[in-house]
Amino acid sequence: MLEVSVLLLTKNGRCDLERVLPAVFGQETSVEFEVIAVDSGSTDGTLELLRRFPVQVNRIPAHQFHHARTRNLAARLAKGRILVFLSQDAVPASSDWLSELVASFDDPQVGAVYGRQFPKNGSSMERRDLFDAIYGDKKIIKDPADCSDRGYRFYHFSDVNAAIRRSVWERCNFPENLKVFEDLGIAKLILDDGWTIVYEPQAAVFHSHVHSTMGLFKRYFDIGYTLRVLRIWDAPGTRDSLLRDGWKLLRKKVRKAGPGRKNAFVRYGIQQDMAKGIGLFLGLNQNHLPLVLKRHLSAFRVFG
Repeated sequence: MLEVSVLLLTKNGRCDLERVLPAVFGQETSVEFEVIAVDSGSTDGTLELLRRFPVQVNRIPAHQFHHARTRNLAARLAKGRILVFLSQDAVPASSDWLSELVASFDDPQVGAVYGRQFPKNGSSMERRDLFDAIYGDKKIIKDPADCSDRGYRFYHFSDVNAAIRRSVWERCNFPENLKVFEDLGIAKLILDDGWTIVYEPQAAVFHSHVHSTMGLFKRYFDIGYTLRVLRIWDAPGTRDSLLRDGWKLLRKKVRKAGPGRKNAFVRYGIQQDMAKGIGLFLGLNQNHLPLVLKRHLSAFRVFG
């Protein structure tokens, strides 16, 4: 069996892929790998760019795209023993990214690995502070037998930059009942099935999005809803650790705030953190809200 399959879900990502693809194919590794792309309706030259590289390109109509279902489709198309999921806008930060990402699978108990994310140039203070908090420089081994001191971070996992053992994916598919945050869903399935998940900071990518304050509010509304659906909110340590880290990030910004235009970005960061907290609270308690309002507050239309 082929060692590794690198899986890309693409749509109108030409500008990012012009950096991602050379970085992937420029990896200095002895690992034999294939690259598979599932494209959902690109019209910007993405397909033409993909075909300049040895990429197996598969196409689906745009309306068929689904975060979990399309990832499961890509996994079924793959031949590799290890499935590497890489977002089309996540640029490997080094030529040994792939080797570092898959090295932990030498341990037969490891079911999945995810790597570090560095914010791109121009990222907001909210993104920079968040990435500093959840993507540190120390390797973490999440063992289901010892989750007491991890809190909400125990289930944290991002398929922006991740690898899953194929045999584990076959037992724990991306949950297709989730419209979004499918990576959180599969992480819970993998850990609950008794496998270890590793955070490997040496397998780093550059990746971040620009979020408006309202966009973050709605995103965290959906996160709160998902934490309830997956019963993570009630897991040991989740509430206390999430609230503690949220306040810590907010206080960090408040200490930096002051008058003058040069501190406007700090005040904007505070505003975004507060919007996230309110969105999370409402999402966690969405069962008390009318359906029409929930549909308006959801970023990813999780209520249909």
